[in-house]
Amino acid sequence: MRTGFIGLGAMGQPLAGHLQSRGLLSVVGNRSAGKAERIATDLLVRAAAGVDDFSDCDVVVLCVSADADVLANVQALATVLAPGSVVIDHSTVASETAKKAHALLAQSGIGFLDAPVSGGVEGARNGKLSIMVGGDAADLEKARPVLEAYALRITHMGGPGSGQATKAVNQVLVAGIAQAVCEGLALGEKLGLAPDLLVPTLAAGAAGNWFLDKRGATMLADNFTPGFKSGLLHKDLLIVREMARAAGIRSTVIDQSIADYGELMQRGFGDEDTSALIRLKRG
Repeated sequence: MRTGFIGLGAMGQPLAGHLQSRGLLSVVGNRSAGKAERIATDLLVRAAAGVDDFSDCDVVVLCVSADADVLANVQALATVLAPGSVVIDHSTVASETAKKAHALLAQSGIGFLDAPVSGGVEGARNGKLSIMVGGDAADLEKARPVLEAYALRITHMGGPGSGQATKAVNQVLVAGIAQAVCEGLALGEKLGLAPDLLVPTLAAGAAGNWFLDKRGATMLADNFTPGFKSGLLHKDLLIVREMARAAGIRSTVIDQSIADYGELMQRGFGDEDTSALIRLKRG
C-alpha cells in the first residue's frame, strides 16, 4: 500500500513516522516545503513538490488546520488520485465540511473518511489514538492498515460526517473536564493542600480522569508544555458551537470555554497546554 501524508505538525509528524515504520509511507507534503523535505530525508521517502506527487498513492492522509485547508487539499487530490483510492482526514473540522469533501471525491470514484482523533500528541507519539471514523465501510476496510499503524481504537461511527460529529462531542467533554479539574485544583491550592498528595488522592476516586492524571501535577507546577494547545481547543470549540446551535442544545460549557480560552489567547498563552486554564481559575 502506497500512502501519502499531508500536514506534518505536532500530530502529523509522528503519525507519518508510524506509517514509515510499517513500510506504508511513500511521500509527504506540508505547507512549508522545507519542513517536508527535512522530514522526507529523515524518513527516507519522497517530499511532494506538488499535488502530482501523490498520484500513485492508494491512500492519502490529511492532518491540517482548518476547514478551508481540507477542502483545498481534497479539490486538488481529486484531480490526480485514481478511482478506488481513499483520502483520510484526521483534521478537526465541521461535519458539513466532511460531507462536502466526501461528495466531491465521490464524483471521481475516490473514497473519503472523516477520521478525527483523540489522544493528543502523546497518543500520536505512542501510536495509541482513538480514531472516530465517518464514511463508507468499504473505504474504511481499504484504509484500515494505515489507521492501525497508530490507533489504539478504530470505531466506524456511521456515514460521512459522523466522525466529525463524534469529535465535536469529544471536545465538549474535553473542555468540560478541563474546566472542572482546573477549577478544583485552583481551589485546592488556595486551601493549602499539598499537590503531591492531592492529585493522586483525587485520581484514585470518582474524580479520576485522564486530564487529571496527565496534567494535574504539571499544571500545579506551572508547567504548561503543550500536549494540546489552548488555541487549538478554542478553534475546535468555535466549530462545535455552530453545530450545537444547529442542534438546539444548551451550550453552557462550550460558551464558557470559548470565552476562557479566548482570554488565554489574548493574554499570550494560546500556545500553552489546555491546562493553562488554571491561570484564570486562580483569580
